[in-house]
Amino acid sequence: MRTYVITGAASGIGKTTAQLLREREHTVIGVDLHDTEVTADLSNPVGRASMVADVAAASGGHIDAIVACAGLASPTVATARVNFFGAVATLDGLRPLLTGSSAPRAVVISSMASLFPPDDELLHLFLDGDEDGAAARAEVLAGDENLSGLIYGTAKRALALWVRRHAALPEWAGEGIPLNAVAPGIIDTPMVADFLATEEAKQAVLQQVPMPLNGIAQPIVVARLLSWLTSEENTHLCGQVVFVDGGSDVMIRGESTW
Repeated sequence: MRTYVITGAASGIGKTTAQLLREREHTVIGVDLHDTEVTADLSNPVGRASMVADVAAASGGHIDAIVACAGLASPTVATARVNFFGAVATLDGLRPLLTGSSAPRAVVISSMASLFPPDDELLHLFLDGDEDGAAARAEVLAGDENLSGLIYGTAKRALALWVRRHAALPEWAGEGIPLNAVAPGIIDTPMVADFLATEEAKQAVLQQVPMPLNGIAQPIVVARLLSWLTSEENTHLCGQVVFVDGGSDVMIRGESTW
């Protein structure tokens, strides 16, 4: 029996992952805005701090794995705050609770959208940890319909880079904690329901995000990968961004592996 913390556990990939782990008789502490064991708003520092405190109380101060799934897809400032700063605060804030686990693990959700060209200014603000600056830049982007879509992909690229920069450090690898990310393609969840509402809309999405292997995926596909990445079996995967995208990465980047 292991104890998992899953943010974004009320819907989508997070909810499916929680269900899968509970079916395997693990303990799951779900975090979301509603319908979970811990209620928290990860769009702001106060909500993030309360999440850490509430998880510590609910777990007795001991967990085995972090699955940072919480995220938004809207072209808004909130997406910048939750998808990057909320995720990083989850990983950093809950990491001390992994101390004492015989097999501590952590994973976060990036996206195949991280492959798209980012907004360079926003990307640097993310990686510099400047939340106020990033929010101000995201507000500018959100006000331009031609640029607003950059917020999501830039946040997910920044998150993937953050994982690459931190996974091998003493506080992660040095403590025996595999830290990795998964990068889903189009997953059939409430987050993308509007984009998949009609066959025409669905085909338009697949023009942007080609998925030649079995097309659009169900959230259980990602949940199974998250389950393995946070299991005792994963002892040496470190700082990887694992694309579970039906081939989007291959279609977009071709033979590039570096």
